[in-house]
This record gives sequence, C-alpha cells and structure tokens, in this order.
Amino acid sequence: MIPIAKPQIGPEEQRAVAEVLASGYIVQGPRTAAFEEAFARMVGVKHAVAISSGTAALHVALLAHGVGPGDEVITSAFTFIASANSVLFTGARPVFADIDAESFNLSPAAVESAITPRTKGIMPVHLYGNPAEMDALLDLADQHGLAVIEDAAQAHGAAIGDRMCGSLGTGCFSFYATKNMTTAEGGMITTDDDSLAEKCRLLRSHGMPRRYCHDSLGFNFRMTDISAAIGLVQLEKLPAANARRAANARFLSQNLAGVTTPKERPGTTHAWHQYTVRVPDGTDREAAVEAVREAGVGVAIFYPVPVHHQKLYRELGYEVSLPVTERLSREVFSLPVHPSLTPDDLETIVAAVNAL
Repeated sequence: MIPIAKPQIGPEEQRAVAEVLASGYIVQGPRTAAFEEAFARMVGVKHAVAISSGTAALHVALLAHGVGPGDEVITSAFTFIASANSVLFTGARPVFADIDAESFNLSPAAVESAITPRTKGIMPVHLYGNPAEMDALLDLADQHGLAVIEDAAQAHGAAIGDRMCGSLGTGCFSFYATKNMTTAEGGMITTDDDSLAEKCRLLRSHGMPRRYCHDSLGFNFRMTDISAAIGLVQLEKLPAANARRAANARFLSQNLAGVTTPKERPGTTHAWHQYTVRVPDGTDREAAVEAVREAGVGVAIFYPVPVHHQKLYRELGYEVSLPVTERLSREVFSLPVHPSLTPDDLETIVAAVNAL
C-alpha cells in the first residue's frame, strides 16, 4: 500500500536527538531558541515562539490578541476541528463562513457577510497548503479593526508572492508527524509584533517572565529541546521536500482524469500538504475511495464531516447553512503527494484513479 503520508525521519534527526539527550538540557533550552530563530528567518518575521502543538499555537495567539468571552472569530468549518476549538478555549464563539469551491479556503465575501459588532478576529485556514485569499481578508480586517490569525498548520513554505504564509497575520504552525515538516508534536507562532510575541512567551510558560515569578495566568505549552532539534533538521530539508511535493502534484494534475484536480492560484506557492481531488457530482465518493484503496493506494478524506455538523457543535446550537462546505465534504478525497513517492508509485496512483 502506498501510504497517504510518510514522515521523513533519518539519521540526521536521530543524531540531533542523541546530542540533546547527552547534553542534559532537554526542555526549552538552546535548541528551542535556535529553532525559533531559524523558523523566523524562513517565514520572514521578527519573532517565532515555539510551543507544544499547533492547537496550542492557535489558542495562545488568540489570547494574546485579547480574544475572550463575548467575542466572535470568523473561520472555516472545512478544516480540522482544532481551528474552531481554539476559539472555544478562549471563551469566544467561532463563526463559520463558507468557502470557495476551487481553493477550499474562506470566501472573503462570506467573511464580510459574517462580520458583526462582536467580531474580534478572522482566522483563515491555508487548507492543504494552499494560501487563502489574504489580500482581501486583510483589507476586511483593516476596515473593521480585526485581528488576523493565520491557521498555517498545513502551510510550511506556502507563500503569496514573496511573502510567506505566517507573515501576513499572526501565523500559527503545526509540526505534527504528518505535516510537511515535523518535530513529532509541536507548533510555532510567528509575528513581527514585539508586544504580541512577549505575551505569547508568557502564556506558553505559566505567565513567568523570570523563574518562579508569575505575572499572569499562563499554561504549560513549552516545546522540548528534543522536538526543536528534530525541527532544525527538518527545516533544512523543507525546501527540497516541498519541491518534490510540487513536482508530484504537477505529475498528478497532468495525468489524472475523471476527477477535478486542485489548482494553484497565480502568484502563490502551494505547499501541497495534501493533494485533494473532487469526484463529479452524483458520484459515490465512498465507492471511489474504496476502489483506489483496493488498487494499493492510500487515500484519506479531509474532511468528511464539517465542523458545524460535528456532535459537539450541534449540541452548542450551530445550525448554520454552508452549502459549498457541505458539498465539498461529500466530494473530496486526498491522494499521496509526499516526497517519498517513486515514479512507479505515481503511475500506480494515476492508474487507480483513472480506472474509476
């Protein structure tokens, strides 16, 4: 079976971890600081704040922007549930806007319609590594005085023009095992705002500016030096790995038939975290997925149940209609695009899909 994802862990990461273990300094030490500096350079921002997960990054970034009870944050329901849940963690309310059928990302027009006097921020998700329409969303934020928190969990290396995702608003990245780069588990917040970065640093470590001096309520969201050591190696590998993903995506788009292939908007760089196709309207998506799996190709559906239809959100009273989100949740499935694919793997994927 060709796996849908395959973490790229090699001897370099193993040596880096062994060096940290031998040093005796394993939690938020010099490797974490070095990783933060290197990641900030990659994204093109002044500050990167390492944290324990991508979900924690979103949670802390929202709190640092002052989001709390009584506020609303507009985001997508076509994403992993952590995006919306991070808003709930602050006591605020996620408000779901519909998405664009081609990009899978928030529709700026739908976001504009969702803005109310209670709106405090917009959380675009760069889904599958495809940059959201940030120019239009940033214009809306400027007009209404809103914070912009980029959910860049799947967008390591994605860009709009020469600006990296994570540098346009407050960036939040995940380093979960299947992401384009991993620290096994971990996250990062990116910003040019000195004050915001300091708030994030306090929030991730018990509100503690100095050892055993606690100025505010915070959390235990620190990154370990073990994770950071892996991240430093992975960051060096990221450009080549993303280039391989892009080449694999081009091959698939040039050769697949019978499905709608994903598009890369002009002027943007897609990170190709996932290569997601759509079956034609009226097609049995589940039968198609099973047939591709039987041909030896790992397939996943991201995401079969949109967030506003999840049991948790139903019980919270969400009854919003999102027709594009709901249609795409019935049509999409993702194919392997990771850097470990061989030419034979790519041919097998194409043959399996074209046989549908």
